[in-house]
Amino acid sequence: MPRVVLADDHAFFREMLSRSLREEGIDVVAEAGDVPSLHEAVARFEPDVAVIDVRMPPNGTTDGLQAAVELRARRPHLATLVLSAHKETAHLAALLDGGRARSVGYLLKDRVSKVEEFAAAIRDVAAGKYVVDRDVVSAMVAARRRRITHLTPREVEVLALMAEGLSNAAIGERLHLQRGVEAHIRNIFVKLDLPEAPSYNRRVQAVLQYLQ
Repeated sequence: MPRVVLADDHAFFREMLSRSLREEGIDVVAEAGDVPSLHEAVARFEPDVAVIDVRMPPNGTTDGLQAAVELRARRPHLATLVLSAHKETAHLAALLDGGRARSVGYLLKDRVSKVEEFAAAIRDVAAGKYVVDRDVVSAMVAARRRRITHLTPREVEVLALMAEGLSNAAIGERLHLQRGVEAHIRNIFVKLDLPEAPSYNRRVQAVLQYLQ
């Protein structure tokens, strides 16, 4: 059972979400209404996951996002799931800066209403995966398509699903491909000039090129 610190400046929303997550078996060990309280709670309770709203006090702009980036830099083993009310794709790039695409998530707040799916996303990031809202990924596709024009339409589809964090098997199921997902991914690596090397994860680097 992942231990979670939940940070959001809207008390009613935070309390409702905390109660719902506990009903789904998530151990919410602390709540925070601003960034200083978030840092205090993380230091005190050493949670597995920090769930953080992008916009939080004291400034009400991107304080929550900045706190998430700082926490990931200071505590590499802390999983971070960021919530946003808007499809602000630059925020995801900040979270993935330097290729740290493990144990991180970025979801739109309207997904929170599906509590079972949200609890599953928390468990995924706690297990070392990354979870990205498909609407955010779609927005990035529209903004960044010129970077990947040399990929075929099918390879773009595969790469978009890789950016959502899907496994090869899940990509095959989503695209109704019985076989060939691995071949598409190999072609993506070749076209993005990502030779196999022990110093980096090619899948992560491909996703980063796609998102940037």
